[in-house]
Parts: sequence; structure tokens; C-alpha cells
Amino acid sequence: MKLFSPEKANALIPKIEPLIEDLWAKRRELAIKLLENDPALSPLHSPEPRLAGLRSPFVPKKFSHLKAEIVRLLHRIESFGCILKDIDLGLLDFPGLRDGEQIYLCWKAGEPSIEHWHRVDETFADRKKL
Repeated sequence: MKLFSPEKANALIPKIEPLIEDLWAKRRELAIKLLENDPALSPLHSPEPRLAGLRSPFVPKKFSHLKAEIVRLLHRIESFGCILKDIDLGLLDFPGLRDGEQIYLCWKAGEPSIEHWHRVDETFADRKKL
């Protein structure tokens, strides 16, 4: 596992933030397409045949490109060594050390830099100022 100093993690924010924004856009696009194609919301719409039936949790094949793009973005974000904790908030943890203890440097999309940390057994609600 890669360990980050606040400086090294902050240097990645300009690279990661556009990926988070792209991830949000792709998820929004997929959600809109799913709603537009939901047979329950359009009784006159003739649904595409699905192997598992109308109430299947499987997304029609025509949305697989969006799903693949979302997965690609998730992998790309985490390839930097950070951990994506919450997609909706754009919440990332960067593994680090503080006084010899493993911690997470915590960043939320929209914050100008990493200014918080928490122990590995804690959550966003437990963040402390650096």
C-alpha cells in the first residue's frame, strides 16, 4: 500500500478532481437513461426483451458502455493509491502515517486541499484538522 504525505496527496488533487466530476456526469447520464427506459414509468413503452424478465436487476446491454466507463473511472481514480469512500460526496482517503500510526488523509470534492485526517477505524464524521 502506498503511503502519502499531505503534500504528495495534495499534488494529486488537480488530477483526481476532474475524474470525480466525469464520474458524476457518467452516473447522472446512466441514471437518466435508466429512468427514460423504465417500463414502469412509461406504460406505452414496449420494453426491450430481457433474459431475466421486466423486474430484472440487469441493465440492458445498450447501457453497458456507460457502466464500463464508470468502472474505468473508478479504477483510474484508485490507481493513484487513494481509496474512494463515497462517490456522491467525492470522498477520498489517502493512506498515510501520523506519529507512526497508519491514518487516512481525508479529502472531499470541492475542498481546496487536504486539511483533515482520521484513523483507519474511523469515518468521515471523525475527521480532525491536520
